[in-house]
Amino acid sequence: MSIEGRSIIITGGTSGIGEGCTRHFAELGAKVVTASIQREEGEALQDELRDAGHDVTFVYTDMTDEAQVAALVQRAVELHGRVDGACSNAGAWIEGTVEEFNDRAWDLVMGVNVRGNFLLAKHLVPVYREQGEGVLIITTSTAAYVGFPAHALYCASKSALVALIRCLTKDHAGYMRTVGLCPGTIDTPMLAKSAEGFDQPIDELYAEVAQKIPVKRLGQPEDVAKAAAFLLSDDAGFIAGSTVFLEGGTLALPPW
Repeated sequence: MSIEGRSIIITGGTSGIGEGCTRHFAELGAKVVTASIQREEGEALQDELRDAGHDVTFVYTDMTDEAQVAALVQRAVELHGRVDGACSNAGAWIEGTVEEFNDRAWDLVMGVNVRGNFLLAKHLVPVYREQGEGVLIITTSTAAYVGFPAHALYCASKSALVALIRCLTKDHAGYMRTVGLCPGTIDTPMLAKSAEGFDQPIDELYAEVAQKIPVKRLGQPEDVAKAAAFLLSDDAGFIAGSTVFLEGGTLALPPW
């Protein structure tokens, strides 16, 4: 179950789940190319992990800009001669019902969450086809399966990714293995952002939420990173076109 020595791209790699993947993959000996729009955080993370002896390169990338996405993939090839896998974590969230969305919200959420994955896949496919193999892990969410209040755009965007994963699996069979990773309630900056506006302190709110999750805790970025590392490894070679859930049993609960 090793990814040691493998060239892996991580998008959204400087915060939350993506940062967890960057750190975990580096510790496992992968050659990590981590990308995000957080330049300062990315360069600091790169320097920290390099100082610890890991092979990590940060590349500033806006996932809605095709030229930047293409350059990210090309940079990984230039650095390491190939791309063995990619873990697509870049995501955007805006609260609101269908009555409240506007073009700005649509362009941000659909641009990052959906268009960004289309662009990454588009530029990985030729590389994987030439190599004869490669893995793409796309982070979805339980929001793809649950109608969270005032999450219309976010839920729609994550649900679109489930269909995209199936299409990629069919269209590029034999050389690209695509798998979805579906986290539940994970302790990330995005979760903290979604918790703003409540009357109680965030620690108390998190404690209440944790008690409602069957495993009695929030997920951590490392939980997702460990599953992603397995899915990128050869031991997961028969897993394709489906989504692996990491939600602590939340989806097993009745709706009352």
